[in-house]
Amino acid sequence: MIGLDATRVGLALTIALVLDAISDPIVGYWSDNFRSRWGRRHPFMYASAIPITVSYFLLWSPPTGWSNDALFWYVLTLAILTRTFLTFFETPSAALAPELTRDYDARSSLLSWRSFFGWTGGNAMTVLMFFILFPAFVTATIPNGQFNREAYAVYGWIAAGVIFAAIVVSSLGTHRQIAKLQLPPIRKMSLGIVFREMFETLANRSFFAVFATALFANVASGLGAALSVYMTTYFWGFRPDQIGFITLAIFVSAALGAALAPVVTRRWGKRNAALIIGGVGLVVSPFAILLRLTGVVAPGTDAAYWIVFAQGQIDVILVVCFQVLIASMIADLVEQSELKTGRRSEGVFFAANTFIQKMTTGLGVMVATLVLALASFPAGATPDQVSQDVLLALGWWYLPVIMGLRLAMLVVISLYRLDRNDHEENLRKLGERAS
Repeated sequence: MIGLDATRVGLALTIALVLDAISDPIVGYWSDNFRSRWGRRHPFMYASAIPITVSYFLLWSPPTGWSNDALFWYVLTLAILTRTFLTFFETPSAALAPELTRDYDARSSLLSWRSFFGWTGGNAMTVLMFFILFPAFVTATIPNGQFNREAYAVYGWIAAGVIFAAIVVSSLGTHRQIAKLQLPPIRKMSLGIVFREMFETLANRSFFAVFATALFANVASGLGAALSVYMTTYFWGFRPDQIGFITLAIFVSAALGAALAPVVTRRWGKRNAALIIGGVGLVVSPFAILLRLTGVVAPGTDAAYWIVFAQGQIDVILVVCFQVLIASMIADLVEQSELKTGRRSEGVFFAANTFIQKMTTGLGVMVATLVLALASFPAGATPDQVSQDVLLALGWWYLPVIMGLRLAMLVVISLYRLDRNDHEENLRKLGERAS
């Protein structure tokens, strides 16, 4: 849409992603040790609002008539700025959760709301694009508004405004809690101290379990996202309006998944709940594809659509619930680390989690490319140009890979060792130390 070839766009976004991932632990550690009358986190959150808004808008409104080289540097610069400024909001904002409450169950409830708004906001923008903006920019010469660059400029205005409002509302909504939050001690810092303390904080078996789980989960997520068009359009033969209604239903399933996390936390505890939710997902996720591969359900039929619709929504419920549980498990590591190091390092923990998310996103795309190659999927083909043998091969290659990644998630999260009793004991010891 901007006149820059896809290879250069991909290169620019990859470079921005790598630099952004590096900025996560820096911002996380900085916000853990920052002192101000507005606390540790809020100065970063407020400072990010306008830069994110401006850079994101400009990213979607590139200049016309520029050369490919000039456009490449334009996209690269703005992608780096947008992602870096977003880190200045996202990492301190996530680190607020374990500060706002130390209660084992309340953390799952708090993080479920955070997950709900994140999923709802992202899904709302997708619906806006495909149901409102693209149809509004259909012209006599451009029958598909998805290929009208003016639609993306309007999207840039709207999305930038939504981002600004979300940051300001979130920051102001938690501002009154600043007086209750803990300030770091005044102490001398050096580069050696920074690296030593970050290593000391993260040298934790339970954190390794969460870290490895995030690695496998994000590869699986990247694989699913990269192949979603191939599976819905080619493998299942769904129409655009059918795919759109599946997207719309995510509003409900994401809300249900967020609401489920506090319930299973109270019932089974976080690690056991994650194992149960992940196990159910392992059983449910291959159901529809197996029916297609074994010939029980034919693609393009009403039966296939409703089976995929139902399974897809169940999968979103389980994924959102699992994500909330993992975030809440990270929050509980803060007090365990504080007992060991004497420091509260919420920013470092959540920054490490987002670091692995960003660094492994590209791995999922690489795995998707490998699956397509193994299935001999033809490049640039329309749905009617792809044989059934190729589609069946796609399903048979995709299924064991995604199942293997989900199984690996369950194996490594089982190594997490911090339960409700351990957390309450940590709080008791910290209380004794403080008194």
